[in-house]
Amino acid sequence: MGILNGNPKDEPLHEGEVFGIWSFIICNNGLVSAYQAFHNHAGDKDLKGILKEAIRAMKEENQQASEILKANGVALPPALPDRPDANADEIPVGARFMDPEISAILATNVAQGLVSCSAVLGSAIREDVSMMFGQFHSAKVQFGARLLKLNKEKAWLIPPPVHVAPSSKQ
Repeated sequence: MGILNGNPKDEPLHEGEVFGIWSFIICNNGLVSAYQAFHNHAGDKDLKGILKEAIRAMKEENQQASEILKANGVALPPALPDRPDANADEIPVGARFMDPEISAILATNVAQGLVSCSAVLGSAIREDVSMMFGQFHSAKVQFGARLLKLNKEKAWLIPPPVHVAPSSKQ
């Protein structure tokens, strides 16, 4: 039997898997901190709720991914301490992130998270790593759909120019 037979948890991680998982965790750590700050700046109740949901999801993803790294003797990336809650009304208007820009940053990060999950998923040879990032990807797709709906409802979405095919006049 080779090293890639049997229980995937008994198989070694390859360097790409280690780097992908480690990078995913450290990116999530930074986003958790940023989203906690955005939560303090946000005024819209629905946006605050979706930020809380994103924070919870990333912490859960990090917990799962960290277990794999720890089981393979890989040191975890550093995490920032949780930010304290603040009142958005106490932040001066010019210094405060506005709800539409928070939502746009969140949408961009969801798209980047999908690419990140796809990269790890595509390079993984351990089934447990592949399945985990497949689940992360699916959850981000669903989260992104809810965020898109929120952006449309709040009129925060700035669509690109509509492409209309030139009419063919003969």
